[in-house]
Amino acid sequence: MPTSFLVLLLLSLTAFSFILGRRRSLAVSAGDIRKLNSLPGYYGYYVALWCGVPALLIFIFWHFFEGTVISQLVLFNLSEHTASQPEQQLNLVLNEIRNVVYGNIPATSVAPEITAAANHYRELQQISNMALTIVTIVLAMGCAMLARSRIHTEQRARNKVERVIMIFLVVCSSIAIVTTLGIVLSVLFEAIRFFQAVPVTNFIFGLEWSPQTAIRSDQVGSSGAFGAVPLFTGTLLVSAIAILVAAPTGLMTAIYLSEYATPGIRSLGKPLLEILAGIPTVVYGFFAALTVAPLIRGWGASLGLDVSSESALAAGVVMGIMIIPFVSSLSDDVINAVPQTLRDGAYALGATQSETIKKVIIPAALPGIIGGILLAVSRAIGETMIVVMAAGLAANLTANPLESVTTVTVQIVTLLVGDQEFDSPKTLAAFALGLVLFIVTLILNMVALYVVRKYREQYE
Repeated sequence: MPTSFLVLLLLSLTAFSFILGRRRSLAVSAGDIRKLNSLPGYYGYYVALWCGVPALLIFIFWHFFEGTVISQLVLFNLSEHTASQPEQQLNLVLNEIRNVVYGNIPATSVAPEITAAANHYRELQQISNMALTIVTIVLAMGCAMLARSRIHTEQRARNKVERVIMIFLVVCSSIAIVTTLGIVLSVLFEAIRFFQAVPVTNFIFGLEWSPQTAIRSDQVGSSGAFGAVPLFTGTLLVSAIAILVAAPTGLMTAIYLSEYATPGIRSLGKPLLEILAGIPTVVYGFFAALTVAPLIRGWGASLGLDVSSESALAAGVVMGIMIIPFVSSLSDDVINAVPQTLRDGAYALGATQSETIKKVIIPAALPGIIGGILLAVSRAIGETMIVVMAAGLAANLTANPLESVTTVTVQIVTLLVGDQEFDSPKTLAAFALGLVLFIVTLILNMVALYVVRKYREQYE
C-alpha cells in the first residue's frame, strides 16, 4: 500500500474514532451531558488520540529504521561476496543496489549478484510495506476500541487530552532548542580541532588572513595566516554602513506611514515597500556590482578620490536598501500598537503632532523599534551574495569604505566551496569563524535585550 494512502487511511480512522468516542460519551450519559465530567468533544478527542498517536509513532519509527534493516538483510544475503570488503566498498555496493531498485541504472549493466540483490531488496520492501499496513491499522483500531470501552461518566477526558496537547507543545518547543544546541556543538567540535592546529590568540588577534595551506611543506604557501581581525573589521564596516542607511530611512518611513499618510497611501505604500524584502539577494548583488559600484566610483573620481571597483560602501548601501523593510515594517507595526489614549493625552496637554511623536510615541515604541533594528543587523551580518559581488574577497584591514573588503560569511563560503577535506586548518577555519561570529552575535543580542529591558522599566 502506498505511504500516502496509508496516511489518509489513518486520518480517516482517527476522524471516525472521534465520532465513536463522542457517541459513546452520549450513550453512557443517556443523552444528559451534565452527567459527564468533560464535554462530549473531549471524549471524542480522547479516542481519536488513542487511535492516531500510537499508529503514527509506529509509522515514523518503521520508516526511520526500515532502510537500515533492509540494507543489512541484503548485505547478509551477500555475505559470501562482501565479507572481506571494507565499509566504504560496502556502501558503494548498497548504492549500486538502490540505483537498480529505483531504476536509476538498468539491471543489465550490473553484475548478476547485484541484480539478484536488487530483486531481494524489492521483495523485502514489499513485505515491509504490507507488514507496516497491517500493524498500523490493527494497532489504530485496537487502541480506538480500547479507549472507547474505557469511557464512563467520571472519566476526566479533558485533563488527559490537554496533557497530551501539552506534551506535544513541549516536544515542538524542544525541537528548536535541540536543533540550536546541535548546531552549536557541531561547530564547536570542529572549531576545537582548528584551534589545536592554530593558536586561539593568532586567530583572534592576527592581522593577516591568508588561509592557503599546501599539501607538502616545500610548496609555496605551506604556512597560512589565520588572523581573523580583517574579516571581522570588514563585517562590521559593511554592516555599519547598511544600518546607517536602513535605520533612519526605515524609521522615518514607518513614522510617515503610521502617523501622516492617508489610509489610501498607507495601503499602497506598505506592500510596495515590503516587496523589497522578497527580492533575491543575487538581484541586489547584480544591482550593486553593475549600477551602484560604478556610480560611486564615478562620483569619487569627480571628487579626486581613489575608489576601488569593489568597495565596502557599495555593498553597504545596497545591503541597507535591502534591509529597509525589516526596520520600516516592524517599526510601523510597533508604532501602530501604541495606545491611542497616549496620543489623545498628549494632544490634550497642548502638544503638537511632531512633539507627540518625539516625546510620547517613539519612547513608547522604542523597545520594538530596537528589536526591528536588531533583526536588520542580524540580516546584514549574515548576508553573503551582495558582499561577494560588490565588496570582493580581499581581506584588507581598513576602515576606509572606499576600499575592497570581505566579511566572515563570505570567507566561510569560500573555504567550504568544492571538494574539501575536513582535516586541514584551511577548511576547519570556516567553523572557527562561524563559532566566533555566533558568540559575537549572542553578546550583541544580550546587550540589546538588557538595554531594552532597562528602558522599559523606566518607561513603565
